[in-house]
Amino acid sequence: MENIKSILKASIEQLGLVEHLTVEYILVSLVCAAICGVAIYLVYKIFYRGAVYSENFAVLLVLVTVVTAFIVLTIGSNLVLSLGMVGALSIVRFRSAVKDPLDVGFMFWGLAAGITSGAGLYPFAIIATLVIAVVYILFTVLGRGKTTYVLVVKHTDESSENVTKVLEGYKTKLRGRAKYKGENELTVDIKVKKGNTEFMDKLLSTEGVTSAVLVEYTGD
Repeated sequence: MENIKSILKASIEQLGLVEHLTVEYILVSLVCAAICGVAIYLVYKIFYRGAVYSENFAVLLVLVTVVTAFIVLTIGSNLVLSLGMVGALSIVRFRSAVKDPLDVGFMFWGLAAGITSGAGLYPFAIIATLVIAVVYILFTVLGRGKTTYVLVVKHTDESSENVTKVLEGYKTKLRGRAKYKGENELTVDIKVKKGNTEFMDKLLSTEGVTSAVLVEYTGD
């Protein structure tokens, strides 16, 4: 351990880094970033709301937090290294498209936690991470009361009024309406409690309704 400290200290002195950038300071900053990254990872994994969960992206959140702290430590320690780091990052191109807007929020969360940890603002990094986690969890739990579904109903011209009567007790939004020879296709957003699909039985038992398809809408 002493040999590692001496090697790092010699490297810091050789590169002309600021005096406060000690081995202990580096380790505490990276550990703080890792703790915040793990917290973000757990919140993302447990309370994920999208259609397809990606474990790779969840692990990436931890890496982004720690790597950002490492970059901030480097930039804040030496002007020459900071210019080189900015030049290196400017040639990086990210090709992966983010499918869920919430994923962008989690990415910025990891970046913010990494920046504050690298800057030595450890209490701020941990407290802010906890506050954001609590806010996100509250919105997730409160939002689980009702779910938006996409309902596609095929029915005859004569049964249009009956279909409307079945759906009038629910909050719906018209998405589209298609008309074929002797048949209509109605597409609406319908908001109901999750698992409460009793209206589907009513629709299928309505005279003139040939089919009814219900799909949970996640925005993907």
